[in-house]
Amino acid sequence: MCYHPRIETVDHADFITSRTVNSALWFVNNRPLEDVILGYIAKYSERHTVSLYAAAIEGNHIHLVTQFTKGNRGAFMQVLNSTIARALPRYTNHPGGPVFARRYSNEFLPAAEDLENWFLYTVLQPIQDGLVERLSDYNGYNCFQDAIWGRERTYHIVNWTAYNEAKRWRPEVKVTDFLEAHTLRYMRLPGYEELSQKEYVKLMKEKLEVRRQEILAARRAEGKGFAGPSAIRKTVPGSFPSTTKTSTQHTHRPRVLSVCPKRRAETLAWYFRIYYAHQAASYEYRNGNHNAGFPPGTYKPYVPER
Repeated sequence: MCYHPRIETVDHADFITSRTVNSALWFVNNRPLEDVILGYIAKYSERHTVSLYAAAIEGNHIHLVTQFTKGNRGAFMQVLNSTIARALPRYTNHPGGPVFARRYSNEFLPAAEDLENWFLYTVLQPIQDGLVERLSDYNGYNCFQDAIWGRERTYHIVNWTAYNEAKRWRPEVKVTDFLEAHTLRYMRLPGYEELSQKEYVKLMKEKLEVRRQEILAARRAEGKGFAGPSAIRKTVPGSFPSTTKTSTQHTHRPRVLSVCPKRRAETLAWYFRIYYAHQAASYEYRNGNHNAGFPPGTYKPYVPER
């Protein structure tokens, strides 16, 4: 199945994944790069008024659980991924060229229950991927404690655009003169607004542990173990994993993720109503009707000049 058209909506949360070319492990064992990526997530979340619930930077992919209250997911992801791609050669021996294998994937999360499910999926990535048995053994950033406690972290990143522009006229300027401070904030999961902070923390830790035990049991039943902290520390940035998820442009990609089959079917019906309306409008637009009416939240197709 080929890439599906983008639909912007303020009604559903998103589960977003960006994966590197050939699943190369560019994001592993590199705290400065990790901090820069988190700084960019903070910066563009502020700029685009994004409700951020979870962020995971794994060795070869980035997961985000978000909601775009202004329906601007496309603008946010374009600037975030392009900025990360430009930053990577500064912190690694990346040879240049594309960083991400293809455009990011996003699946809609139609209800609070679904958002919570993929929040737990995201924070438990190091365990699901067979890296460690406990999050405390993972040497990379994990957002779980920050998210449940409502902790805020400030990151300092360089405004390279401003620096390069200034350096054209003032060669003496310093990179440090163009540092910006941005604060990374996570939203509390919906449905728990009435809980105190301690009650919310206790509940989410209990939910995490239940899910963790389920993952451990499933891996052991399949005869799978865990790499462990020592093996992770030995991983060379840019190397390739022994096993990884693979897909092509025609691999099936879900449009909706939901723990409820009925809710998933209802959201898919909503999606395909917009999909077919967009398809019809695109046909008219490509055939010269520049007044074709596109459904809200969709983009006009590119038509080359003749």
